[in-house]
Amino acid sequence: MTAEDCGDRAGPALVREIEGHLLLAAARQEGRTAGARLASRLGWLTETQREDLQAQFEAEYLTLTRASWHRTAERAEELRRDYEARYRTLRTRLLACLLLGCAVLAGSALVLAAAG
Repeated sequence: MTAEDCGDRAGPALVREIEGHLLLAAARQEGRTAGARLASRLGWLTETQREDLQAQFEAEYLTLTRASWHRTAERAEELRRDYEARYRTLRTRLLACLLLGCAVLAGSALVLAAAG
């Protein structure tokens, strides 16, 4: 795949997609490893049963991992919204204080000019 093949994709989006594929591959490998470890403890399983158990364990592990990723992404989005709202509030307060300070300075200057 070349940059021309990705015509409408932006660089950061492509990087996120690749990162997602790598995370998924790592999660699958973790699931396979954990499934193999579990199956190896059950010495009485036949080879077919062992392979089936490993495959089921991998699928379940991947499902749980995806659910965890979704919960994490939802929480991150929720926190982002909360922090953006807080930032807007703080920025509005700062602007109000700045305008009030300017008004006080202008008023003081007028009072001093009138008195002088």
